[in-house]
Amino acid sequence: MIDFWLAAGLLLLVALSFLLIPVLRSRRAQLEEDRTALNVALYQERVAELQTQQEEGVLDTAQMDTGRAEAARELLADTEGVAAPRVTRLGKAAPLLAAILVPVLGLGLYLHFGASDKVELTREFSQAPKSMEEMTQRLERAVAAQPDSAEALYFLGRTYMTQDRPAEAAKIFERTVNLAGRQPELLGQWAQALYFADDKKWSDKIQALTDEALKADPKEVTSLGLLGIAAFESERYQQAIDYWNRLLDQLPADDKSRIALQGGITRATEKLVASGGRVAEAPATKVAALLKVRVDLAADLKAKVQPGDSVFIFARATSGPPAPLAVKRLTVADLPATVELGDADAMMPQLKLSNFPEVQLVARISRAGQPTAGEWIGRSQPLPSSTTAPQNLTIDSPDK
Repeated sequence: MIDFWLAAGLLLLVALSFLLIPVLRSRRAQLEEDRTALNVALYQERVAELQTQQEEGVLDTAQMDTGRAEAARELLADTEGVAAPRVTRLGKAAPLLAAILVPVLGLGLYLHFGASDKVELTREFSQAPKSMEEMTQRLERAVAAQPDSAEALYFLGRTYMTQDRPAEAAKIFERTVNLAGRQPELLGQWAQALYFADDKKWSDKIQALTDEALKADPKEVTSLGLLGIAAFESERYQQAIDYWNRLLDQLPADDKSRIALQGGITRATEKLVASGGRVAEAPATKVAALLKVRVDLAADLKAKVQPGDSVFIFARATSGPPAPLAVKRLTVADLPATVELGDADAMMPQLKLSNFPEVQLVARISRAGQPTAGEWIGRSQPLPSSTTAPQNLTIDSPDK
């Protein structure tokens, strides 16, 4: 912040110089005018003295003319280089008054319309906080300075939850949803904050939020975990197990929360068995799709392509997003070749082969190395994504 005020002060001095320089110049001009008037008075006094000496007979006419010329030369020498006086209508008071009012007015406008608070926040966030309380205070100031920042609101809500302040977090998440839209993750966080703010009492509003979140994203982790907790608290142990198993499937293998989640599933299982119930078998896990494709080039095209041309082999859904579900890249020199396309080759986690029942295989040659446009192409007929038999694909048509 000190750097900012130093820079502002330097700019202020530069601005004031444009106002004060005319005042200093006018004072200099006044001094020059005073010196010129003095020289003229001395010249007139010298001429009068010469006239007196001529009248007394001390000087003749020739000497008188010589003395007058000498006095005139001295006057010219003294006044040479003096600029003509400038005419100004401002006077001295107006520039001085402006020099005082401009910085005062500028400072007032900046304090009213400026962003000194945001400059200070930027400086603070560049340094690591010393405590959670300090981090919370920074986020609160950031929200006050930028009330329309959904990101700042979201992080403040998460911070309130870690500090066991769910009621405040619920209000913050509601504001975040109003700004950023009804995104599944935000709805889940809002529902969770409402649940703990109301002393773990389920409500129609919480149910509606979790239903909306899971409808938009069946894998939304906060809603799955919350529904599992609510089911466990109300002794609906089988539902708790089901929700937590769904959540467990979404967590990475190295996620530390898996241990606690697995412990919750174990406790729910024990209570279900102790109450005389029986744990329902989990539905069969979906097998990851894996397609084997042999790609070759039509004989009449071999003379028209170059060994270094790119070959893109991909599978796309016959009914769904146009983006490829799995992609492999080779060159013409590699053909013929056999490749495998599976869930591991997905360009995006939500776009896997196993998520779509029917796909089409495509192989494209692109001299420019662009997967979306090329010179030659080969397409298969639609086939189930669960197909295990090897497939043959020939590149034989112009890419239009």
